[in-house]
Amino acid sequence: MSQALFTTMEALDDARAAGGLRYLEFLRVPDLSAGLYVLESGTGDPQKPHSEDEVYVVIRGRCRFRAGAEEQEVGPGSVLFVPARLEHRFLEIRDRLEALVLFGPAEGSRS
Repeated sequence: MSQALFTTMEALDDARAAGGLRYLEFLRVPDLSAGLYVLESGTGDPQKPHSEDEVYVVIRGRCRFRAGAEEQEVGPGSVLFVPARLEHRFLEIRDRLEALVLFGPAEGSRS
């Protein structure tokens, strides 16, 4: 990507929904990728551990989050760091979850 990105969360969510996706990657450069991850209330989180470090910023929703042996409640404003290869997932999604996801380096680049 050779230019800056300017968008809104609403535009990203519209693009994600139009594609029928849970996860929409909207930025990819060698050292970073970013996406919007959405899980509807009552659904499960099917993700597997990633080969890159990861940060989640919860924008909307309430649920539990497990990383390794640790588990905690998360909601809007929660910031979560997950080191590469650690088993993790969102659980008991009570309200539609929307999270900004950042991978360093870009997701899949260490696979």
